[in-house]
Formats: sequence, C-alpha cells, structure tokens
Amino acid sequence: MIKILHLSDIHMGSGFCHGRINAATGLNTRLEDFVKTLSRCIDRAIEDPVDLVLFGGDAFPDATPPPYVQEAFAVQFRRLVDADIPTVLLVGNHDQHSQGTGGASLNIYRTLGVPGFVVGDSLTTHNINTPRGKIQVITLPWLTRSTLMTRQETKNASLAEVNELLTQRLQVVLEGEIRRLDPHVPTVLLAHLMADNATLGAERLLAVGKGFTLPLSLLTRPCFDYVALGHVHCHQNLHKSNNPPVIYPGSIERVDFSEEKEDKGYVIIELERGRADWEFCPLPVRTFRTIEVDISKADDPQRALMKAIAKNHIEDAVVRLIYKLRSEQIELIDNNAIHEALTLAHNYTIQAELVSQLARPRIPELSASSSIDPKSALQTYLNNREDLKDIAASMLEAAEKLLADDADIWLEAATIDL
Repeated sequence: MIKILHLSDIHMGSGFCHGRINAATGLNTRLEDFVKTLSRCIDRAIEDPVDLVLFGGDAFPDATPPPYVQEAFAVQFRRLVDADIPTVLLVGNHDQHSQGTGGASLNIYRTLGVPGFVVGDSLTTHNINTPRGKIQVITLPWLTRSTLMTRQETKNASLAEVNELLTQRLQVVLEGEIRRLDPHVPTVLLAHLMADNATLGAERLLAVGKGFTLPLSLLTRPCFDYVALGHVHCHQNLHKSNNPPVIYPGSIERVDFSEEKEDKGYVIIELERGRADWEFCPLPVRTFRTIEVDISKADDPQRALMKAIAKNHIEDAVVRLIYKLRSEQIELIDNNAIHEALTLAHNYTIQAELVSQLARPRIPELSASSSIDPKSALQTYLNNREDLKDIAASMLEAAEKLLADDADIWLEAATIDL
C-alpha cells in the first residue's frame, strides 16, 4: 500500500499578535511555533517514511509573505526533496495573488523546477511514481466565480443561481478528468474548497475572495480512493462511510481563539485501489486559553478575579482574560497584580467589560399585563435584587407608610366631595 502524509493550512507567518519577539533569534515566537510544528510533520514523513506528501493549500496568510517567512517554509519542505519524497503543493485561496489573476506564492517551486515537487494551481491530473507504485492525483485549487464564469454570465443572477451554475460547470470539467483516469491505479482528489456540510472555523474570517460551497456528492465518487481537502481549519471526516474518506486534516497550528478547543494535526493514509486506511495524528501545539469571569456581583472583585486566574493552567499558554464589572468597582481592581498573575503565560490580553446598570432583565411577574398590588409588586422586585437585600426591609416599611398616607389623603378628599 502507498503511504501518504496529508497536511493543510499551515498559514506560516500568521498569529504574530499572540506571540512576542525572541531576543535570541529576533523572530516572533509564534512564527517559531509554526516552524516547529511543521518540522514535526516533515519529521514523520521522513522517519516513517511515507511515499508521498499532499499539502492541501494555504501556505501563508497571503500571497506575498516576507522573505524570512518564505524561507522558513522552504527550509522544511526542502527536507522532502533531500529525502526523495514526492510532494504535491496545492494552491489555496491565501496562496493566490489578486484572487487568482496574478499567480500564486507556491508557483516559484515549479518555476525553479524543484525535483519531485508538483504545484497544483489548476484542475488537472498528475501521474506520480512513488516507491510503492503509481498514483493519480487530481488537483482542484481554490476556485473563484471569475475562474469558471464571466461577469456577463452571472449578470442579474442571484447568489444561489450563480453557485448552481458554477457547480454544474465544475462538474463537467471534473468529469473530463475522471474519464481519463486509469481505473487500475489508486486515485486521490486533492482539493481546496468549502464543502456544504463542513464545520467552519477561523477560515470563515480569514478567507480572501469569494469562493463557493460545493456539494459533498461531487466529491464522493467511486473513482476516488481518498479525498484530501484543505481550507477548513477544523479536522473532520465528511463521509462517515469512508467510501471514499473525505478528510479535512485541519490547520497544523491554532490561528486564533476561535480554534482554542480544536485538536491540530495531520493525516497518515495507507492507500491502494479501492481501499484507504487513514489515521489522524494530533500535534502538540501551543495552548490557547480563555478566562472569562463576571465579578460585577462580587463583594471583593479583586479577590474573585485573582481566584479565577489561579484555577487555570496558564503557563506557556496564549491567554485572554475577559472580566465583567460595574463602573464603581473599577477603582477596586489592582491592574499591577493582574499583570503579575499572568506573567506565566506566553502571551496575554486583558479585556474589561462594564456591566450596564440601566438595562436589567424584565421580571415576568411585573409585566404590564399582570394584576398585582403595589406592596406585592415591590416585594417581588426586591426578591430579584440581591444588591438591595440589606435595605429591603427598610424599603418595605417606608412603602407601607407611604401607602397608608396616600390612603388617608384619598379618604379625606372623598369626604370633602361628598
């Protein structure tokens, strides 16, 4: 069986706001995290060893990364060249310049003729020889509407109509590639796309350009032995029957806090015609941790805040502290103590949110349609106000006196009228 390593969405050079400058190297520590994680993927490919590496797209945050970021990426993938492991680099939406009209950052590997490297920037079939036999890889890079259709064709059409036309046109082109396949050779579809039943992650905010969503039925063809996807950062198998497996390996590192609870990793596949055994391999990546606490009702807000920080493991983690408080509690917060408590974190941010005292949730028993006497209404209101419990009895007593005085005044006025 042919052994394959499938990874995607490296985004080398992103997330710098969650790191700091390493004084020894002059590099952002998050870049060093991404390099270390990619290195672990390449280590596995070489040590196992695998017969083929499939990269599902989005090497960088954009198509024009700084030279030192490009070099960090190239150094790792050069190791595959030295190990004679063929590699397919698929072009994702972040790899395209000017939405696909100005080339792609990965095209330099084809221009330089890097041995064993295939750049997938068009829908076509690549026949690759591996140590364990031949394999067919259909590359489907990120497609925009302008890739398949002209503006005239989409004029006055709704978004749903445009997507339907795009899907139909792509299906025709893909069918042409399928008809040219050798039915006896294992086949992989390597695609950077959004499938219609995928669970979204940070890519919904990071996406550059207007792509379109493709139906799963377009991917689950019997001619495909494995469907290797990129674009979605959350690892998932879209085809539970595994015939064929349709796999997003996810991104290899956490890009932001929207991926805080996601496992990161790559996929190892053992492939032959008609069969694919795959395994998700988690990577040890840096922890992201959110500490969210409401101290607006605390008698000692500083103590409550410090307690919330202390019960979380924050060492070497990227931390964001979000706490809610009332305006009159601001002067009770010792910011120096908070910063001191968070120094164990790799990086941290602090976000204080003021709780409005003007808009309180309506008490159902006191709606306009309810019939309740004034004294009972006040009692109900006080029962729902923890911050007034110390003076509730005095307020009720004062209310009773006011109500009694009002009753005497009303009776006196009524007697005069009579």
